[in-house]
Amino acid sequence: MATRVSPMPLVAANWKMNPNDAGDALDLVRGVLSVARGHADRVEVAIFPPFPWLLGVSEVIAESGVKLGAQDCFWELSGAYTGEVSPAMLKGWCEWVITGHSERRIYLGETDEMVAKKTASALGSELSVIMCVGELADHYDAGTSDQVVEAQVRAGLANCSADDSARLVIAYEPVWAIGTGKSADAEHAYKTMRLIRRVVGELIGAGAARKVRILYGGSVNSGNVESYVELPLCDGVLVGSASLDAAEFAHIVKVTAEVYGHR
Repeated sequence: MATRVSPMPLVAANWKMNPNDAGDALDLVRGVLSVARGHADRVEVAIFPPFPWLLGVSEVIAESGVKLGAQDCFWELSGAYTGEVSPAMLKGWCEWVITGHSERRIYLGETDEMVAKKTASALGSELSVIMCVGELADHYDAGTSDQVVEAQVRAGLANCSADDSARLVIAYEPVWAIGTGKSADAEHAYKTMRLIRRVVGELIGAGAARKVRILYGGSVNSGNVESYVELPLCDGVLVGSASLDAAEFAHIVKVTAEVYGHR
């Protein structure tokens, strides 16, 4: 049986466009600090707030071991791109950035080519990247999930190399499971993450691919997280709405630490 290959699992909190108040954002991150510190030797925790809260959150988590990330970036480092934020701007206080989230693909028209450019630019700026891939409900129902996910991985990593592997994470988020309360069954998640690792190995080499972490995302909560993180090829989870509840997210971190601690 395949075994987990990453040195440490990652639990990432994508707050999306929440919360609306800076004080609430700081209270939220303070609520998970003690648990994150307590399991820092077994789980890497990263928080992805909206852009306006990045600076405040960075001050709260300073020297805590919790990592900070942005939810998106542009592919150019500077220029006349009104409203965009470059990897060079984020590098000052962020260690992570998300690219290719399905909500940006669907609502903002991001293409595989755009995701590839953002991913390569962020990696080139020495940021670590969570690149998201996942199929729509129509694809899942039609039995074409594998083809869709494989195409997204191949396109998204078009400008990446083996040198990027240690800072690259791929999150499998079936779109039909994001924010719906539906989550993929463990067998489907496992098969898809196995496919992703195979494709990554073909693109950058098997040795380098072993350094790439693969996460599951899509209605992850404290009740189902164990069923995912116990999978041999799962290296953690990308958490959406459940990360907006400090106690819920802290429990997810705790369960992940317990599962990986027994491997």
